Amino acid sequence: MSRSAPRPPKYSHPQFRVRGGDEAGGIALGNVVGSNIANVLLALGISAAVGGSLVVARRIIRIDVPIMIGASVLVLLMSLNGEIDRLEGFSLVTLLVVYVTWTVVSARQGNNDIRLDLNDDPSNEALAEAPVWKDLGFIAAGLALLVGGSQALVSAATDIAAELGVSDLVIGLTVVAIGTSLPEVATSVLAALRGERDLAVGNAIGSNLFNLLAVLGVTASVSPNVIPVAHGAIQVDIPVMIAVAVACVPIFANGHVLARWEGALFFLFYIGYITWLILDAADHSVRTDYGNAMLYFVIPITALTLTVIGVRSQRKELSAR
Repeated sequence: MSRSAPRPPKYSHPQFRVRGGDEAGGIALGNVVGSNIANVLLALGISAAVGGSLVVARRIIRIDVPIMIGASVLVLLMSLNGEIDRLEGFSLVTLLVVYVTWTVVSARQGNNDIRLDLNDDPSNEALAEAPVWKDLGFIAAGLALLVGGSQALVSAATDIAAELGVSDLVIGLTVVAIGTSLPEVATSVLAALRGERDLAVGNAIGSNLFNLLAVLGVTASVSPNVIPVAHGAIQVDIPVMIAVAVACVPIFANGHVLARWEGALFFLFYIGYITWLILDAADHSVRTDYGNAMLYFVIPITALTLTVIGVRSQRKELSAR
């Protein structure tokens, strides 16, 4: 799982720098990839472990997770040449428009998967009675705070990367990703504790789709330079993001719930991933052994276990029909 060997210390190799002098470009990609990993492993992991089993709607398993996997693979394919250009950004935004349009049209046509769990929700009536001007005011205030906070976060993260001598990609995968995922963590945990167990999963998966198609797509579309993709991201981080997305399939299909022990497993894997990032950034002597243990032992055994669980769950569901 080594990102490069041999490698100059402190990530000074040009592959970790941003072309055209845009030193925050590595943070853009690292934020999207790291946030997607954190949304599933950290946000859902803590939510399920603390709040109990989370409910997974059929739509998420049948539609949203496969789209998330497809979008993740597409980003990997776009990144193989070491960059994501403006045309590829436009492609991602176009896919977002198609996805949102299809979702709205399907909901209006009465698609059961889209409208699932909405018909008998008493909170919908309360939302309908809320003043529109009040909602718009909250949205405007939230957007203003979000823009200001994002600028401060990126600026501070870039300074941290320069001071520590690590790559912008690593800072994006850790500090920025966790920072931008905190709203998802808070929302998912609060939803789970309040008994709204389906909202927690939908929040995390929806955020991941938006990160891939909107955040990365718009960034690549409007950026004066291409979005650089470090070799380490292609080798490790984007494949980890894809693996995390794929892992959702058997877990979510297991009775359409994310059990407490599965949430704890997610959280432990996130700790393991962050540990790898720290060891790799520090070029620690044990990083190779640690990476090999995760790659050839822990991950395959876990994947096999989750696959067996998913297959058994599907068989039980089919036999019950």
